[in-house]
Amino acid sequence: MNLHVRAVLRKELREFRRNKFVVGSMLALPLIFIVIPIGNIISLKRGTSVDQIRAVVGGASLSFFLVPLILPTVIAGYAVVGEREQGTLEPILTTPIRERELLLGKAFAAIIPSVGIAYALFAIYAFAVRTWAIQAVANIVWQPSQVVAVLLAAPLLSAFSIWIGLAISARSSDVRVAQQLSALAMLPMLGLLALFAFQVVTPSVSVALIGAGVLVVFDAGAWRVVSAMFDRERMLTRYGKS
Repeated sequence: MNLHVRAVLRKELREFRRNKFVVGSMLALPLIFIVIPIGNIISLKRGTSVDQIRAVVGGASLSFFLVPLILPTVIAGYAVVGEREQGTLEPILTTPIRERELLLGKAFAAIIPSVGIAYALFAIYAFAVRTWAIQAVANIVWQPSQVVAVLLAAPLLSAFSIWIGLAISARSSDVRVAQQLSALAMLPMLGLLALFAFQVVTPSVSVALIGAGVLVVFDAGAWRVVSAMFDRERMLTRYGKS
């Protein structure tokens, strides 16, 4: 990570800490994603049908894919439009920093807290399952495929989400619109993740690795595409007249 990227990363993290909406979302959403799944899996009793157990565990597993997928959209929607509204975008655009460095710094600023929260929530969930859930639930949650999938998917899904969100934010004129469009853009990916979480596609370490490989290719390509979309001169002209 070069000096320019680190500088953008530090600036973004400072901005997030000062933004009550971003901080509130990053605190409130994870609580929802952890309390409900734990409550559901603890409520399962011995004698519950296998299909019902899989449905409940599938819904809980999906929640932990949602954290790194949805949380960055809150940040990404703010990343460009929010800076324009605060009047801090134009000074950045006039610096010699390259578009790829600027966007990479913004991406890391969203990915790092999102992944950290996702890992922490999954650790709490896995501990709760081991401690309070029935053995049939623990057997599913602690499968190597489930653990590997969460460990690999969290950073890659966060990157996927942030690149989509940055592309939308760069073309939007309102923070909330950008965040809503970013969230809607996640629906197709959410559908694919549901196939794995609810075991429509048989979960395995191989499937998790293949999915991770596809996301790596997509994320690398998306970084280049979004960087090319980030037209500095157009944005300076457009926002300078706003």
